Amino acid sequence: MNVSAVMIVKNGARTIRRSLESLSEFDDVIVYDNGSSDGTQAIAAEFPNVRLIEGEFDGFGTTKNRAASYALHDWVLIIDSDEVVDAELLLALQSESLDPKAIYIVNFLAYYKEIPIRYCGWNNQKIRRLYNKSVTRFNDNFVHENIIDDGMKKLPIAGNMKHYSYMSISDFIVKLDRYSTLFATDNVGKKSSSPAKAFFNGLYSFFRTYILKRGFLDGYAGLIIAFSHMATNFYKYIKLYEMNLEQKSKRGN
Repeated sequence: MNVSAVMIVKNGARTIRRSLESLSEFDDVIVYDNGSSDGTQAIAAEFPNVRLIEGEFDGFGTTKNRAASYALHDWVLIIDSDEVVDAELLLALQSESLDPKAIYIVNFLAYYKEIPIRYCGWNNQKIRRLYNKSVTRFNDNFVHENIIDDGMKKLPIAGNMKHYSYMSISDFIVKLDRYSTLFATDNVGKKSSSPAKAFFNGLYSFFRTYILKRGFLDGYAGLIIAFSHMATNFYKYIKLYEMNLEQKSKRGN
């Protein structure tokens, strides 16, 4: 297989073993660790095809590009520590003739714990994850990073990536705090915000996830996801509001 798997991770011990096991057929797996303290590095070191690199996190786009620079192959599959390559996707990566001028789009199957999520906007997601690093790269966005597609074809590839992003309610709380802070940091001074904007963005996010995207059909898991989306959007904009105020205050002084 002429594809390197590249992962950036911090404290992914609960899920990384299953992810790395799904990559056992890859001869080159880069685990770029951003200071884990939960045993992630020890687990990664158990796998003979894994090269563990320790480095700083300075935004998703920049960090993914840095991690990909260590890959032995030009073709790079970006994978998170809570994602699993299924057998069909593995076969496609082993057998398909890949077009260097294409970015390949992977189908995602989402789970909460071991519960498949079929609604909430989580179902049937298509995400760019496979590209040739000699031709393109990620943009440098701190969050909402993406593979630069200027002049590139976007093609599907067979198979699925299984996404086990949340193994407990606490995971939702930790991630909403992290991602809301990243959003606010990336947009301070660029976007305006207010308490009202935070409130109504959060409210609409719940309505969209639970009603419009039929999250109620996912049972109690759908309720948890919808509430998490609401909280994330509220904290994104209320943190941005506070950071903008602090920036104005510093300028005034």
